[in-house]
Amino acid sequence: MSRLHNYKPLILLFFFSFCFFAGGQIARIFPPASVRTDDKSPSGNAASSSTVPTASTSGNPLSTILPAAENWGLSFQEEGKVPVGNASFDELQQYHAYYAQKTDKKVIYLTFDCGYENGNTPAILNALKRHNVQATFFVVGNFLRDNPELVKQMLKEGHTIGNHTFHHPDMSQIATKETFSRELKSVEVLYKDITGKSITRFYRPPQGKYSTENLQMAKDMGYHTFFWSLAYVDWLADAQPSKEEAFDKLLGRIHPGAIVLLHNTSSTNGEILDELLAKWEEMGYTFSTLKKLVRNT
Repeated sequence: MSRLHNYKPLILLFFFSFCFFAGGQIARIFPPASVRTDDKSPSGNAASSSTVPTASTSGNPLSTILPAAENWGLSFQEEGKVPVGNASFDELQQYHAYYAQKTDKKVIYLTFDCGYENGNTPAILNALKRHNVQATFFVVGNFLRDNPELVKQMLKEGHTIGNHTFHHPDMSQIATKETFSRELKSVEVLYKDITGKSITRFYRPPQGKYSTENLQMAKDMGYHTFFWSLAYVDWLADAQPSKEEAFDKLLGRIHPGAIVLLHNTSSTNGEILDELLAKWEEMGYTFSTLKKLVRNT
């Protein structure tokens, strides 16, 4: 009995070690239900990846908005239909956020991200004016500072100016409300200095990088957040897509209620926009504004 007593600490140590090892193996085999596994693949959109949602038992896609940092991504599943995003319409709506309109009407909401000016914006504005289309231009600080006359022209011709942050950082890495609000308020101040007006509180996260905390911060500041349901790789100045490549994406993937993202820096967009708008019109599409989308939601 005394010998067994002497070995008791070793027996207990062995027992607890075995439990710890076995528990780890079980956890690897049966992960918790809250863990989400995404299959990431290129999307051909401004976000570098696309989330393939899990299928529900009813056959309908599920998409769960994550509290952690995430890139906006799309999964195009059926031609002529709105793609599945990283989050559903309803999940985004609680944060006053959108990526498309849930509708069967052939309506397009045209938006441009303006990082800087390289001579293509005038051609874009001319095409919009020719077709009487009002778009939303999401601008950063240096675009405002360097192009006040273009900004005034946009307003004069009925377009909306939105907030794309002052420095174009990865906003999903910003944890404090003070730093987050500074990025948006700096644009607000400069915009008012140039135009004498308050900016429309529409926000687009740079590169589509977001978190639920960011979305809530934007909502608390009175902003509506806009992602997109159609875009293509048009922002590489030294590797511009051909007209055929652009039309393949922008005509083949257009759908009712689309929020289309284009970049003002794209020479391809400057060259094709007039024809692109005409082709969309031939397909039966009309154009509306994000202001009307918000009012009708």
